[in-house]
Amino acid sequence: MVVEVAGQGDYEPLRPDVILAFHELCLVRDDGEWFMRQLDDDGSVICWASYGSDPAEAIRSL
Repeated sequence: MVVEVAGQGDYEPLRPDVILAFHELCLVRDDGEWFMRQLDDDGSVICWASYGSDPAEAIRSL
């Protein structure tokens, strides 16, 4: 799992301790921050950006 680095066209690795799947989207928690991404057919996950540390706020963003 990785997260896109804005404006750089590069990725940073994530080491999530929690992954929550909601149909086609998932939330991934890494180092206390929640990231979102659509699940790819091959099971890979490239997260868009951090949605903060509050899980309720991240879920509302779905």
